[in-house]
Amino acid sequence: MAEEVKLFRTWSSPFALRIVWALKIKGVEYETIFEDLSNKSPSLLQYNPTHKKVPVLVHNGKPIAESYVILEYIDETWKETPLLPEDPYEKAMARFWAKFGDDKGCSLVFTSIFWGVFVKEGKEQEEAMVEAMENLQFLEEELRGKKFFGGERIGFVDLALGWLANLISILEDVAGLKIVGEDKFPLLSTWMKDFADSPIIKDNWPPRDKMIAKFQALRDAKLAAAASK
Repeated sequence: MAEEVKLFRTWSSPFALRIVWALKIKGVEYETIFEDLSNKSPSLLQYNPTHKKVPVLVHNGKPIAESYVILEYIDETWKETPLLPEDPYEKAMARFWAKFGDDKGCSLVFTSIFWGVFVKEGKEQEEAMVEAMENLQFLEEELRGKKFFGGERIGFVDLALGWLANLISILEDVAGLKIVGEDKFPLLSTWMKDFADSPIIKDNWPPRDKMIAKFQALRDAKLAAAASK
């Protein structure tokens, strides 16, 4: 009997893109259901009643939520082209660096760049930039001697941090600043290009013009709200 695989996502979510890439790498056929988060479908609310967010993967009627949980489920369910290493220590380190990328409980990579640098101005932005640079330097060091975070091919950490390869340049264009420069982060810059240009990855990026418009509107709204306080 054919497997039923559905992915609930939005057109722009970097967290849902992780799942798109993983399914493509594994060669898993799936159906995409695009959600409007301002008018969530009954199916999304049914499958993810706790967080009511995307992404949600539904495999043979069983829903799995949260992108890292879904990535591990995919890796354990479809064994071809493993995303996580076999060695327990290396596997633990992969999980660590993936979590470092966007742990919302700490001021780490995603948090420090997006909520720090991107939606701030003046001195607040300068202070946030220092923290963002420190976090990016950790990733630079982790790439020493490797093409990808996963070694010679794309792995779990690369998918987790893949948003950097596209979203950083969009945030830079919108905010009019440089976050990841080749002079300061040569290894990270090369990784971003290699990752973004990989066939499965580049074929699934959202439209750049729509992303710029979205994040310009988001930044304008956040700055206006901050100015009105």
